[in-house]
Amino acid sequence: MMGRPIVVLSQNMKRESGRKVQKGNIGAAKAIADVIRTCLGPRAMMKMLLDPMGGIVMTNDGNAILREIQVQHPAAKSMIEISRTQDEEVGDGTTSVIILAGEMLSVAEQFLEQQMHPTVIISAYRHALDDMLDMLKDISTPVDVNDKAQMLKIINSAICTKALSHWSTMACNIALDAVRTVELEEHGRKEINIKLYAKVEKTDIEITREEDFSRILQMEEEYIQTICEDIIRLKPDLIFTEKGISDLAQHYLMKANITAIRRVRKTDNNRISRACGARIASRTEELREEDVGTGAGLFEIKKIGDEYFTFVTECKDPKACTILLRGASKEILAEVERNLQDAMQVCRNVLLDPFLLPGGGAVEMAVSKRLIERSKTLTGVEQWPYRAVAQALEVIPRTLIQNCGASTIRVLTSLRAKHTLEGCESWGVNGETGTLAEMNELGICEPLAVKAQTYKTAVEVRGAGVEWDIHSSMYEQLD
Repeated sequence: MMGRPIVVLSQNMKRESGRKVQKGNIGAAKAIADVIRTCLGPRAMMKMLLDPMGGIVMTNDGNAILREIQVQHPAAKSMIEISRTQDEEVGDGTTSVIILAGEMLSVAEQFLEQQMHPTVIISAYRHALDDMLDMLKDISTPVDVNDKAQMLKIINSAICTKALSHWSTMACNIALDAVRTVELEEHGRKEINIKLYAKVEKTDIEITREEDFSRILQMEEEYIQTICEDIIRLKPDLIFTEKGISDLAQHYLMKANITAIRRVRKTDNNRISRACGARIASRTEELREEDVGTGAGLFEIKKIGDEYFTFVTECKDPKACTILLRGASKEILAEVERNLQDAMQVCRNVLLDPFLLPGGGAVEMAVSKRLIERSKTLTGVEQWPYRAVAQALEVIPRTLIQNCGASTIRVLTSLRAKHTLEGCESWGVNGETGTLAEMNELGICEPLAVKAQTYKTAVEVRGAGVEWDIHSSMYEQLD
């Protein structure tokens, strides 16, 4: 018998559809954006959060903040995911992408209220994205990656808004040296893997007789002796292993004047092998003379504070490194590590794609002006969502002005007027004072890769937020 479909839902399931869902998505996105809006620029406010384990997180990093926030709304979770995507792809711009995505959805709300179909809005936004990426390439300027002073200036502009800004000179040098160390170029392809190479089996036996136990101990001793003989045959000075080392094995190795470091983490082992030119072997019988790393110059153990650290230094051509941080508390160290990771990511992005854009909201205003001019050539209703993208871009300079406590309307109007003049595309907002300034003179710049990824991610989440017209979610019933 044919009839209407029956939908069976859990008692704790809430189902919404239609315009209500789209408006809910926009509201959730704006709420997430408002949470971290004050974290943009050099006048950014720090957030103090309590993590699920009861620890304290103090940061102004967008991704770190959103990682600790517990949300239930699907659109809000999507916003948090794009921050994580931005961090994984380019390592910077996590705050900007959330603010921009929230504004993109906010300006789309008026078109939904006018009964404009979501497909039309999405099509216009994607058209605008393609044009924005072309404009970014046109505005960008090339960088000489071999110019150390210029590279340090670029890195400094990325961390001057963070807690690490007080030690920016040292931090920038550390970040640049670390990235240069792990940089590897093979067959014309450049690889810079910061996550891997730059860092701030069981068996059962059954014993039935006492003689079996004695025999097993003897077999174990013979096996350990064989392993040690395989190692001693190559006459190394130092070995690292991810496993433990028994007292008997230590005895054999010490007699051969070989130092052994045990229980090394796999990630650390990978970096050590890359730094000294050694090969990690799973079986000692497979060891060959060429597997021994000869690139390390000095091995020493130092006590810093209450902990002992192992140093392998003076390497010939290291392609891995370790950055040692010291601080007054775990919270400060965690924030410094996040800032240093951002600095290294910025350096990596510039080395892989050596093009720069002016910061301080200058590029947003320049792209916004060009989009408005291009929208005049479009026909049909698509031109209005297209123009709305240009309006949404102004949220970046507007937020910078707000965080300085300056007059938003007056400064933003002056900035719009400035960008109507010839050769003023690099004028933006001085994040310290809230006044207009020439970004190239201030040394405030952003890598092209970061800005392009920010626009791509922001527009994609906007498309998802507008396109959804139905969702079901679990909710708690209040008494």
